Amino acid sequence: MEYLTDETAQDRLYLKGLAVRYERRVGLWMPIMWHLALSGHTGAMIELADWFSSDNSAEAFGPPADAFSAAGLYYRAYRKGDARAADNAAMSCFNRNDMIGYRKWLRRAARAGDAAAAKQLRHFETRLCHSAARKVGRLRPEQKRDEFA
Repeated sequence: MEYLTDETAQDRLYLKGLAVRYERRVGLWMPIMWHLALSGHTGAMIELADWFSSDNSAEAFGPPADAFSAAGLYYRAYRKGDARAADNAAMSCFNRNDMIGYRKWLRRAARAGDAAAAKQLRHFETRLCHSAARKVGRLRPEQKRDEFA
């Protein structure tokens, strides 16, 4: 997260919540993220949506009209101008084998200024080389153009 600074109180709290979740610091990360998401922090919205949609089921993703579903949180973060939200929603759609949603969210990420999403959209592939693609039957071998290294 290269765009984060600890200048505002919300960003400091967000960094604390991430430390609690990923670095196993003392505290509860979920109430911190909910507090920030309800106050409009896009990073917290994306973090919660990623957590909700981690099992790659359609029920967990939910409709965008539901403000507290993963799709609703991604959509609201995207509307606030965060391209990462649209990119994460696109990958969540791909992992559920929803190619229409995958393309729609990739297009939104490209419109929001994500150069990698624009490149993916130009070379639209229905097969990718990550482990979740194997689960939906869309695995392909890794190639030079892949940016995982």
